[in-house]
Amino acid sequence: QVQLVESGGGSVQAGGSLRLSCAASGRNFSANAMGWFRQPPGKEREFVAAIMSSGGDPFYAHSVKGRFTISRDNTKNTVYLQMDSLKPEDTAVYYCTAYRDSTYYTPRDYWGQGTQVTVSS
Repeated sequence: QVQLVESGGGSVQAGGSLRLSCAASGRNFSANAMGWFRQPPGKEREFVAAIMSSGGDPFYAHSVKGRFTISRDNTKNTVYLQMDSLKPEDTAVYYCTAYRDSTYYTPRDYWGQGTQVTVSS
């Protein structure tokens, strides 16, 4: 079992930055690929970024590539999402997820409770 707790959400003006954190507990964090998804108001949940258990091969949705950076610190059991040049369309609830295995080609088994990000124009 894995517990995921997100933090770092908030309100920011367009062009600003936020850094989300996701603290994991319950099993060997470094064995799992991790990812971020988001759910904009009235829309489906969508993929944002993912990273392998080793911290390599970050992968991004086209809409955030070049603006967002995913990283992880396996010594702190934490994955991060640095969000720069934020746009109003980035407004969403952001969710952290743990994949079943060391790569993000495996199913997502665990989810956090989400953290709200609001970007005003």
